[in-house]
Amino acid sequence: MKRILALLLAASVTSAATVALAADDELSPYGSSKTDLHEYPVINAVFDVNYTDPTKLNILYAFVKNTKKPLKGKMVVVTHGPELRAFAKENYIKYQGVMDKMKELADSGVEFRMCHNALRAAGFKADDFHGFVTVVPAGFPEIAYLQSQGFQYINPLPYGVRDARYLEKPKPSQ
Repeated sequence: MKRILALLLAASVTSAATVALAADDELSPYGSSKTDLHEYPVINAVFDVNYTDPTKLNILYAFVKNTKKPLKGKMVVVTHGPELRAFAKENYIKYQGVMDKMKELADSGVEFRMCHNALRAAGFKADDFHGFVTVVPAGFPEIAYLQSQGFQYINPLPYGVRDARYLEKPKPSQ
């Protein structure tokens, strides 16, 4: 009896494995991805930031940290959109959490440059902003200037990838 149960169990495990392999073949007709976790040379980068919602700067924080570490070069953030209001001293209480993150990046060597045209259009003066920000004449020309100096352009759209897998199927309960 034990032997029959063992054979049935072995057959069901083998059958389940065969079904799983068949499902894998059905879902991956192109095979599996390759991995190339190579090192990068030192690369300087400029981040073009123009966000409607200043809280999206939290995503920028992750982008810059995750780019700075492997590239090991100079990182410059050029801000020229509505997010600039988060950098205003008058809004510090409201945006303290995200500003603490931006200051952390600044302390690690990331430069923050802000478009003078944008801040004027928003009703601010240059001295309305935190001390780690440098006001430059214009955002797009500053980006072009940095690119002419060898900086690589990065447009960190404020879309996070966390849990993107579960947009297609429900997240398993934990």
